[in-house]
Amino acid sequence: MPQNEELVIGLVSISDRASTGIYEDKGIPALQDWLGSALSTPWRAETRLIADDREAIENTLIELVDRSKCHLVLTTGGTGPALRDVTPEATLAVADKEMPGFGEEMRRISLNFVPTATLSRQVAVIRKQALVINLPGQPKSIKETLEGVRDADDKVAHVGIFAAVPYCIDLMGGPYAETNEAVIKAWRPKAALHGRAEGVDEHARRRWRPGHRRCP
Repeated sequence: MPQNEELVIGLVSISDRASTGIYEDKGIPALQDWLGSALSTPWRAETRLIADDREAIENTLIELVDRSKCHLVLTTGGTGPALRDVTPEATLAVADKEMPGFGEEMRRISLNFVPTATLSRQVAVIRKQALVINLPGQPKSIKETLEGVRDADDKVAHVGIFAAVPYCIDLMGGPYAETNEAVIKAWRPKAALHGRAEGVDEHARRRWRPGHRRCP
């Protein structure tokens, strides 16, 4: 995996009213602020503000992945049951693979705060070299979903979905992204951490002896 390559993240805010200037978009600024605090390796954003229109969403996702070469695309808005909410349908339409675990976990996290989390239809998919994730529309919910739930002592009670994102990008051949552990700790198996040679760390190599059933 490339270790010095810049992580390119597409940020898509989907809102009829914000895209026409009726009110100020809050989704993209919330994502930029959170990613700025969470990522400790170089990254840059490709931002798009578009209407709740399925064709426009599909074309934007295709453009960000195929032409802008994003490794990660985060959308915000348009995932509820309203007639104009078509972000999940547009996302699935351009997908090569579904990643259902992200959507399931987002709803579990949100249920810590509101019972209406069951109305969310967020999905995550892979298109070519990119992971695409639908997020909620409100800045507070975006942060909770990505970062997780903390208890009264500020300890993590429910890990946010972003903990799994860097390793997913690794598996698709993208850049090695590291995080600020005070915000969110990226999880990787030991063999995938920086400094591991060919999937086997030196400590494990020294421990292993021929005939052991436990491989390094």
